[in-house]
Amino acid sequence: MNADRSVGAQPTASAHKRFAHTSPARRALLRFGLTGAAALGATAALGTAPASATPTPTPTSRRRPETPDEALRELAAGNLRWRTFRERHPDESPAVRQSLTSGQHPFAVVLGCIDSRVPPELVFDQGLGDLMTVRSAGEVLDEAVLGSVAYGVLELDIPLVLVLGHQSCGAVKAAVEADESGERLPAHIQYIADQIAPNIDRTKQGDARVDSTIDVNVRAVRARLAAEPDLAAKVASGRLAIVGARYDLTNQRVRRLT
Repeated sequence: MNADRSVGAQPTASAHKRFAHTSPARRALLRFGLTGAAALGATAALGTAPASATPTPTPTSRRRPETPDEALRELAAGNLRWRTFRERHPDESPAVRQSLTSGQHPFAVVLGCIDSRVPPELVFDQGLGDLMTVRSAGEVLDEAVLGSVAYGVLELDIPLVLVLGHQSCGAVKAAVEADESGERLPAHIQYIADQIAPNIDRTKQGDARVDSTIDVNVRAVRARLAAEPDLAAKVASGRLAIVGARYDLTNQRVRRLT
């Protein structure tokens, strides 16, 4: 698919400063026992998958993507395997499990929904140590989610953040229905609805409103991440890309949202 023109945008005036000043003690704690590296790219589905999507490196020689373009292509190839029922379930061998006891080198952060039908490691046919996954209902951001994404980028030097929404998102549907009815949702679920509400597409009605809001919400979350000063600096340097995408349950395809 075409490249997301908003990738690499400079932070807005309202960009938050929450990651700008980190104490040495906190950074030491964040680095404890961990390492990092990773990447991204773009095209018709999610990235340009290899034509055959069949190269099969051995568990000990499997090369990690090292640029944003490479990372996105790897995710695209994995999703192609998933939706064509040719999964490899990589990086699960005893040798890989043992190697991961000394550190991790994931190549992408995937911020997705908690929906049980959209587990990133399966959707992208990846294994242990490949992805750092952060999940919240409707991809809603709070301090814990923002900190988790920043950890992957700033401490593990991961070059790709993928915000992954999906068809038939229950969190988005609940937010739209609560907005229309005026009824409050139980307990902490209302917080989720409140965060999604500004992204509701009021130009549409019924199921079309829910479906469109799923995409609008992904774009809004992506834009907010791209406005974080430390993340924006990495985007500007070319060492990071922040991309929005959507998983369709009907065909299991991940497509990039521009």
